[in-house]
Amino acid sequence: MKTTQLRKILFGALMVCATISMNAQKFGYIDSAALLAELPSVQAADTEISTYQKQLISQGEEKVKTFETKYQAYVKQANEGTLSKVQMQQKEAELGAEQQQIAALEVEVQNKILKKREEILGPILDSVKKAVEAVGAENGYTMIFDTSTGTILHASESENVMALVKAKLGM
Repeated sequence: MKTTQLRKILFGALMVCATISMNAQKFGYIDSAALLAELPSVQAADTEISTYQKQLISQGEEKVKTFETKYQAYVKQANEGTLSKVQMQQKEAELGAEQQQIAALEVEVQNKILKKREEILGPILDSVKKAVEAVGAENGYTMIFDTSTGTILHASESENVMALVKAKLGM
């Protein structure tokens, strides 16, 4: 009987300690997607990336048009019968190689755009991360959750740190 009472007392003491330690923690949240959408530097970066992307795509489109012209000329010559079998094979090999170059260019363009995006947005994302970390340290937050990733089910509006992070970023 004494063991049962002792267990109840220990269990009660553990519950009180757990409640006290949970109440001592401070949690906050932010919608990083909304913050990034409002940052002028992100809007400028998006414009720059879009312009860069259009330039790369227009260069690729020129190569595709050149290929299409060569292909149509080949088809016309083949239909007219002005090419020998050897010439047809050579033209087909040339066109095939050019088609592979265009496919490789598409991959290269995608990689260049990703690299440009990382190059431009990297410093912006770093500054936002530093601002969130500073707000967390200055205001005693144990954790700050990002609601744009869907990792939080409930949050009190009083714990939204968006305004603090914006202030830290000079917005």
